[in-house]
Amino acid sequence: MNTMPAIMVSTLDRERLYALLDNIQEESDQAERLYEELDRAQFIDPKEMPDDIVTLGCRLRFRNENTGKEHERVLTLPEQARNYNDAISILSPAGAALLGLKVGDEIKWPLGDGQLRLRLLDVIRD
Repeated sequence: MNTMPAIMVSTLDRERLYALLDNIQEESDQAERLYEELDRAQFIDPKEMPDDIVTLGCRLRFRNENTGKEHERVLTLPEQARNYNDAISILSPAGAALLGLKVGDEIKWPLGDGQLRLRLLDVIRD
């Protein structure tokens, strides 16, 4: 089974994420995986981005298939996380894994000795 579904990323998010990654001072597995995600992404003009795709700043609902627990979070850049009490940073394993997914997609994300299995349930736009 393909564990990495196709992803779409807005050109605006691409610029923000490359700026973030280019300024990280120390090596990080999560940063490296995020670079890999950007390498395989299809880039879309923000005005043409479908509403059911995860972008920075959107509220999303997902289920951790490992535990069955559902979560609702706002995907943010690390410096914006403090503006929300329910933020998930793009540099966290779940945040990086969810970027660009479409509602209904499931992803298996490498995590230490195992993997994180997430399913995107909803994208909530304000």
